[in-house]
Amino acid sequence: MTIITNIEDLRVLHQKRTPKMFYDYADSGSWTESTYRANESDFQKIKLRQRVAVNMVNRTTKTTMVGQEVAMPVALAPTGLTGMQHADGEILAARAAEKFGVPFCLSTMSICSIEDVAERTTKPFWFQLYVMKDRGFIERLIERAKAAKCSALVLTLDLQILGQRHKDLKNGLSAPPKLTIANIINMMTKPRWCMGMAMTPRRTFRNIVGHATGVGNMSSLSSWTAEQFDPGLSWDDVEWIKELWGGKLIIKGILDEEDARFAANSGADALIVSNHGGRQLDGAISSIKALPGIVDAVGKDIEVWMDGGIRSGQDVLKAWALGARGTLIGRPFLYGLGAMGEAGVTKCLELIHNELDITMAFTGHRDIQNVTKDILYPGTF
Repeated sequence: MTIITNIEDLRVLHQKRTPKMFYDYADSGSWTESTYRANESDFQKIKLRQRVAVNMVNRTTKTTMVGQEVAMPVALAPTGLTGMQHADGEILAARAAEKFGVPFCLSTMSICSIEDVAERTTKPFWFQLYVMKDRGFIERLIERAKAAKCSALVLTLDLQILGQRHKDLKNGLSAPPKLTIANIINMMTKPRWCMGMAMTPRRTFRNIVGHATGVGNMSSLSSWTAEQFDPGLSWDDVEWIKELWGGKLIIKGILDEEDARFAANSGADALIVSNHGGRQLDGAISSIKALPGIVDAVGKDIEVWMDGGIRSGQDVLKAWALGARGTLIGRPFLYGLGAMGEAGVTKCLELIHNELDITMAFTGHRDIQNVTKDILYPGTF
């Protein structure tokens, strides 16, 4: 059996075991992928101060995110098509997160529905919302999230239009995916994946099909998704959604200090510094580079989190030191899911937690809540 020692090991296994079109969907950025690469490489430039002869016993990584107790300041990010990386992927990831003690966020564009996940978990999860032109559908989606007792709504603001991802176009990835001869041949080389998909009824966007007006099957889904993302989205819509939801609201997709002030003034409970994993505006600043300025601008008014580029527990600690009171991981848990199903997601969380815990000790701290930017070398962040 392959010995898994880091997230990269999971990525390699994921690539071997998942059809190319779905692996590429998870592991790609827009246009030249410069922002996608910068998200990761900018973390590597930040250096840590090693301390010695300090008490390292009784360490804890526990904290809270929007009032929810978490085993570490990490949540599983909302990712579309998760159930195509592995059969029933959203359910498996939610179960792993629940057992580990971190939040799971279900995407609007998930394969497993809100109800699918709620029926197969025991604790509340978060739901991520894309704003569509069909406001009646949005109202029904929010009501379904309420009925499922979702404990927070994550409103994504940076996908009003879709960034061009070259790999998806070349692979024919669409809604529904195009079964070209090349894709079929590639799928035949992934028997474990094929068997899993053959044994589940969940192979479409189950939050949409049968719920959106005029979308009763896969053939009608393609035209609906192409037309529905709303380029007219504004902060007035955020106010409407906040009132409609009535619970914890998290704004995702903030990369500019002025937008961060709008988010803080909206009454949201948290914002996520994010460039959508480098999948939207190529050439945008990395999330970790944008984080300190946004923390300085609004960190006293709203809880600031970040996502993008995290590949280790060291990255989580660096983000915390720069003011993020929570982080989200997308690709790392997808790597684990595609590699080993639920066990792979658990392995991803174990790796990140272990790296976070040990690095915290090496930098002279026993409680993550006492960690400040003093653990970082000046001039490297």
